[in-house]
Parts: sequence; structure tokens; C-alpha cells
Amino acid sequence: MADENSGSGYVTSGDFRRDTNYIPDRVTADGSGGWPVEAGRYRLVVARACPWANRAVIVRRLLGLEDAISLGLCGPTHDERSWTFDLDPGGRDPVLGHERLQEAFLARFPDYDRGITVPALVDVPTRQVVTNDFMQMTLDLSTEWTRFHRDGAPDLYPERLREEMDEVMQRVYTEVNNGVYRCGFAGDQAAYDAAHERLWTALDWLSDRLAGQRYLMGDTITEADVRLFTTLARFDPVYHGHFKCNRQKLSELPVLWAYARDLFQTPGFGDTTDFPQIKEHYYVVHADINPTQVIPLGPDTANWLTPHGREELGGSPFGDGTPPGPPPEGERVPADHGPGGLGHR
Repeated sequence: MADENSGSGYVTSGDFRRDTNYIPDRVTADGSGGWPVEAGRYRLVVARACPWANRAVIVRRLLGLEDAISLGLCGPTHDERSWTFDLDPGGRDPVLGHERLQEAFLARFPDYDRGITVPALVDVPTRQVVTNDFMQMTLDLSTEWTRFHRDGAPDLYPERLREEMDEVMQRVYTEVNNGVYRCGFAGDQAAYDAAHERLWTALDWLSDRLAGQRYLMGDTITEADVRLFTTLARFDPVYHGHFKCNRQKLSELPVLWAYARDLFQTPGFGDTTDFPQIKEHYYVVHADINPTQVIPLGPDTANWLTPHGREELGGSPFGDGTPPGPPPEGERVPADHGPGGLGHR
């Protein structure tokens, strides 16, 4: 998770400031930066708990890049050193051989001293990190990896919409994706109050925007929806209570709740969401906010599968395209970790 490489110490005096200095390298179709698009060469390392990583998993799945880019899954918690591959047999990633994601960063930058973050794209032959720039990474999956997209894949970054889309995504990022953290890690009352007002101003703006159109950019899903969804999916289980974003629950916001359910029930969204891992990460790792590290049992997430009624607005998720098929066998979220799943310990 961006700027989270320790189990404590996120809360400092005043405003929360996110470290956004990521490795800027890109994997491109022409290979001009030294990293050419090549099927089987790169491994996408993620943690299902992390919203920034979750968006990369969704985009990869929507575009059908599973065969071109393999997936490495870290566990939901980490220590001061980095995310670990504790879900894999022997605690090692079966492709990279690493126990910690940190090893891929240090293999390329021996003196690397910044946060070890997911998602990270790793070069399999050298086992070295290529980039952890989560914002650019998913856009490149849409624009640079087109020859490996599945038939019927959606255009998640349509050229005709990019100018407006970039503005929408920037506001979603600063005010909502990062806005919940600004609330949760505020170091004093004034900082929290200001952060809370900013967050809800943006959520009200989004409600107004989505009241008359099915998706953020119109009639079909785009990356803008992916970026908003991963925050909404974590809102009631984590952000409402743990981060004190509690003017209302998501499930009490008619437009945004219906919109979020519409996406959740779309292949690629809900089937990549692991509620127990999400809760375990936030409530265990953020020991300065939750020193007991007790993980709440609720909320019951069965309501994610209730009718949303958004189809009445017209449009369709994939436009003229098609939904992705089922997730690969080894990438499926356990049934009791999905909607309605409460057990996690």
C-alpha cells in the first residue's frame, strides 16, 4: 500500500502527507525505456488488501492479461521491512523465489530506502522490480499491452475521454482514494475536521455526477470506475469506523451504494475483492490507530449482492465488448471471503 511500510507511525502531527515518489519506469510496446512488452516476462505482485493493488488486479482481469502477466499474491499484513509471500508454500513466491517483496527492490536498487509498495511489476528473469508506479501501471496495461488483450476487452482509457477522465481521476485520487487516509491518519482535530469535510464534499459531488449516468464517464466502465470502486468496497468494512469517515455508511448513500453494487456484480470487480484480507490488513497493520489489533467481525457483506437498479440508466458495462471469463483457478477469492463471508481468523 502506498507509503505504508511499517506497522506503526503513520499518524503524525497535523495533516497526513503521502509519499508519492515511485519508480517511474514503464513497460511499453516499443520498449523505448528498456522494458518491452513481452508475454510471460513480468509478474504483477499485489496484495488483495490494498486498494492500489486491487485496481491493478481488476484492470488485468478486465483486459484478459492473465496469460501474459502472472500474478504474485502477498498476504494481507506486513512488517517494517515489506510485504511477504506468506500465502505461498514455504513462504516464498513460486516464480520469483522471494520471501519478501523487498528482495525484488533491493535486487535492483541495493540502497533502496523508500516504501516497498504494491502493486509492483517485477522482471522475472532478473527477479528485479521494474516499477511500483500504480497510477501509470494500469494505464499502460490498457494502452501498451493491447496485442495481448482478450477479444471483447473494454477500452478502459478511451482517447476521446482522456482529458476529462484525467481530471475526474485526479479528483477521485486526491479527495477520495487518498482522502480516507487523510481522515484516518490525521494527527489532530483540526486536520481531521478539514479532511472529513473534503472527503464528503467529493463524495457528494460523485453522487450528483452518478445520479443520472451509470458510470463515471458515461455508459460503459473505464479506469475511473475501477479507481473509485476499490475505495468504495473498503468503505463500510474499514474506512467508516477505522478511519472515522463516518458521516454515513456507503450503504446509506443511495446513489453511490447502488453504483458500487452494480460494479461489484460485474465480473472482475467483486470476484477480486477479499473482505477478510482487507479488514485484517487495516486493523492489524495500523497499530497506532488500533493498538489492540482486534479485527471486527462485521459488517455482513451479503448486501453487496442485492439488486441495484442501475440498469435503468441504460448503458452496459462492456459496451460492444464482453465480460471476462471466470478467474483462473489459483487466483480465485475463497468463497467465504466474498460477499456474506464473516469468518476470517
